[in-house]
Amino acid sequence: MNKKMIIYILAKMVGVEGLVLLLPAIVSLIYREKSGFCFLIVSAVLILIYFLLGRKVPKNKRIYAKDGLVIVGAAWILWSLFGAVPFYISGSIPNYLDAFFETVSGFTTTGSTILTDIEVLPMGMSFWRSLTHWIGGMGVLVFVMVLTSLDDDDSMHLMRAEVPGPEADKLVPKARYTARILYAMYFVLTAAEVIFLMFGGMNFFDALLHAFSTAGTGGFSNKNSSVAYYDSAYIDGVITVFMILFGVNFNLYFLLRLRNWKEALKNEELHAYLGIIAGSIAIISLNIVGMYGNILHAFRYASFQVASIITTTGFCTANYNLWPELSKTILLCLMIIGACAGSTGGGIKVSRLLIMLKSIKKQVKNMLHPKAITIVKVNGKRINESTMKGVYIYFICYIMITMVSVLLVSINNFDFATTFSSVLTTLNNVGPGISQIGPVENFYKFSALSKIVFCMDMLLGRLEIFPYLLLLSPELWRRRF
Repeated sequence: MNKKMIIYILAKMVGVEGLVLLLPAIVSLIYREKSGFCFLIVSAVLILIYFLLGRKVPKNKRIYAKDGLVIVGAAWILWSLFGAVPFYISGSIPNYLDAFFETVSGFTTTGSTILTDIEVLPMGMSFWRSLTHWIGGMGVLVFVMVLTSLDDDDSMHLMRAEVPGPEADKLVPKARYTARILYAMYFVLTAAEVIFLMFGGMNFFDALLHAFSTAGTGGFSNKNSSVAYYDSAYIDGVITVFMILFGVNFNLYFLLRLRNWKEALKNEELHAYLGIIAGSIAIISLNIVGMYGNILHAFRYASFQVASIITTTGFCTANYNLWPELSKTILLCLMIIGACAGSTGGGIKVSRLLIMLKSIKKQVKNMLHPKAITIVKVNGKRINESTMKGVYIYFICYIMITMVSVLLVSINNFDFATTFSSVLTTLNNVGPGISQIGPVENFYKFSALSKIVFCMDMLLGRLEIFPYLLLLSPELWRRRF
């Protein structure tokens, strides 16, 4: 491992966070809020750390695959630890663990909250809270790569460790340029949503915050009742469409940009993703039609919540805790499935679901025809054994982490639906769950131990487990590097 390079990149990342904190400081200045000084203080400290540790480039700039995993895992923890400080020292969230929970929830685009009255937050704090979603959606390290000179070919190890899904590929030869292309598309979609929301009557500040949260598929709102506050079919429709768009693999947008329509539109994962959404909306609409009077109203609320849950955004326009058990069960399944690989959404990803289903089909065929040679293909491409092995190991780790987390959280002695869904919603980066952590509830009532478990689950879910398994490996720390 290249220890000096790891420290150098982490220091550079901390410095970038210091610069980013100037944005909410400016917002606080515009609204004449004293809490803006908290951002400036933390920003100054982080920039100082950069000058002390991140100015001198090491002679050996090589980044190995395991280095990438360590850097990404440590970077997300550092950004969350420092990002929580303004909430804490300003008094907006007086308990540091709660502030850390809120910040981890922001950067991991989970959207779970401990705040009982969001609307009392200063404007600068609300802006920072939603901005964490926007940065975390594409990835804090991808964000840093856009702004800095980390353009070495080996920096692709950093992207592979951070971009969700079974595989992460370059769009262009240089990883830094790949990051810039991703963020360009990300920015354009975000800006488009801001404009559409303003056409629906939102002011610029609200539209910007909700676009940040939609883009990152996070779900933080500056309103206590989330998107339901606006009670607008138009706004519901706009956010629904953009949630679905941000749940699509961004590689497909790049193909569309190159006018390669055929390859983009024949994507199997895209078809499965849209098919799951359409089927879920249809079933839930029919299941809740009696509660909303007519099919159009039922469709409006069903489509919003299905898009919100499968993309792991977590916005709400209805209290789905009151819906029939069939509808709630479907939403619970969507929490697990999640969005597409290479999107800003969480969950196990539709691509992994496809690979697992096709692997089961392959195994059945092998049992029926032992001498037959069968292979697993997605989008016409053969899935190699290492990718399939990675999917199996990921799923096993996912099940084990869920079981251990449920066991630890059960110490709080809440009902099983609350305990189980609280772990699912944090591990899959969704936000709200069911029962006592439904769309109109939050996580403030949980113990400190449970909040620590949730923070770890949110980080594990966002970085898809392996970076933190490596960080927790005793062998890593026993080695001299």
